[in-house]
Amino acid sequence: MVIIAVLAALIALGTVTTSHAQTSPARGPVSAANDMPLSDYLGLLQQLAPAAAEGAKVYLAAYRLQCGRRLTTAELRQAVSREGGDPVLMGLIRATQEQDTSQRAQFIRQIRCTAGGTR
Repeated sequence: MVIIAVLAALIALGTVTTSHAQTSPARGPVSAANDMPLSDYLGLLQQLAPAAAEGAKVYLAAYRLQCGRRLTTAELRQAVSREGGDPVLMGLIRATQEQDTSQRAQFIRQIRCTAGGTR
């Protein structure tokens, strides 16, 4: 099943990108929870699983429009890895891959806004 392969790639990406703590001479320690810019995370995701990257982009854009703020890389990673993945995100990935606009619209309506930090 495609969604299982996509989920495995997403979890692997999250694990790889957080496995090494980094420091920056200009800024000091870089947080392991958010050590990668979102654009870089999406770029790597595009290489590993293009359908997942496209679904994640739809999710991020819809969240921003509905909630008035952007999700962080850490929040996206959590949505990907929490208990098999956020069902709305996983549904958007599947609907985007299948080019099912009605399913995609249904999942977008299910996005719930949070105050920030965790999802």
